Amino acid sequence: MTPPEPRLSESCVQDAFHGYLKSSLTQAKAERLLDTDVLSSAEADLMITGPALCLYFAALRCTTSPPSVPLPRSTKNSQPMDLSYDNCPEQFIPFLHVWSATVPSIQTLSPEYQHDLARMICGLEPLITPLQPSLNGIAADLRAVAIEISQRRSFQDRYASDLQAALDADTSLTRLSPVRASFVPPPMYDASPPSPASSAASSPRSSVDGRNRQGPPQLTSLDRPPRSPRFLAPPGSVASSGSPPSPTVLADNSPAIEFIRETLYAALADVLERYPSLRSLLKTDPPRAYFASVAFAILEVATTSMTPDGSVIGVLGQPLTLAQCPRELRPLMTELAAIGRAAREMRDMDDEIAMRCVQDGNAIPPTRMDRVRLMLEQGVGYAHGRRNSEEHRRSVQGRAVSFMNRINALSLGMTALKAFRERQMDVFKVLAGVGT
Repeated sequence: MTPPEPRLSESCVQDAFHGYLKSSLTQAKAERLLDTDVLSSAEADLMITGPALCLYFAALRCTTSPPSVPLPRSTKNSQPMDLSYDNCPEQFIPFLHVWSATVPSIQTLSPEYQHDLARMICGLEPLITPLQPSLNGIAADLRAVAIEISQRRSFQDRYASDLQAALDADTSLTRLSPVRASFVPPPMYDASPPSPASSAASSPRSSVDGRNRQGPPQLTSLDRPPRSPRFLAPPGSVASSGSPPSPTVLADNSPAIEFIRETLYAALADVLERYPSLRSLLKTDPPRAYFASVAFAILEVATTSMTPDGSVIGVLGQPLTLAQCPRELRPLMTELAAIGRAAREMRDMDDEIAMRCVQDGNAIPPTRMDRVRLMLEQGVGYAHGRRNSEEHRRSVQGRAVSFMNRINALSLGMTALKAFRERQMDVFKVLAGVGT
């Protein structure tokens, strides 16, 4: 009996991926799918576009069945090797499953549709009309895996150099100064040690891997009108008597970004109360739990705190209208409202399907919204191998995955803003404490 093939190290796969990512970004620039301004920007969506393009080009190159990824040779004389289910590190197998399922669909597309798929991955309009329906589902799956990859710190720390390699590859342009990639990794998901001045009042450090947690900070709420978000108390604000603190309420003249930030982070209290599994996830996989919690908070605010005219009802029931937002924040508010509308439409469709099933005497299938929530929490690969043919037919255009991607993309965009980063560490301290 042939012994099982040893699994590759995580660092080996990461090195191969970033090598392919540099060439994929360079090729995308040569094909004018991405331009120099986009590559040099710090836009959050760029964290999704880059790895999604890498997965797309890898699918075009694939020559094996079942699909596998040829790895670059470590030395000139080393044997060629593919990344397959047999040697893939355990933590990457869900990514490989979702990617491999897209390979046959991508390879059977005509070159014109393949190019349209690449354009859609980059946020560009397809050139062929009417749109090939399957492209939506393929693009959604690739972007979903890319979002999973973009959450990994090992990817974030190396992405700027990948972008810079693509920028430096074009030698045909003469510039007074070289174009530099302005991408900066988001803050770490573990809290930094407290400063001496605040160590007495702050909670002890809570690390990413769950060690050294002592005296967790408290999460509290005040009475509020129905459906309004809770307050998130800052760490270390609980008095020695154990009585609830008085959270800081935003002043009337607080900037709109702070209003949105506090409304979103305040919703985390409701999220953690409603989904106990997130608290369990904080113990086993804190980075995923943190990202999932913010995504759930966005869904919570979008579905419970948005008005029909696009205003958000924030802390203490205070409204913030779209007109009150600075111009640069209006796309964020607009997308938040759009997610709320899309969620309501999805729930209405789920209700219609459930009623038809009851009328026909059939079992009610899992709803799209249920699948969205599971994917937000566990990743896009959670249900691989469990999708039946009926579910696949309903998902041919990737509606649930596309909706999840939309939430995650807004989460990446919002938390990358400076005002969110300023409070992110305190919020993550609280979440880590709740998970203990």
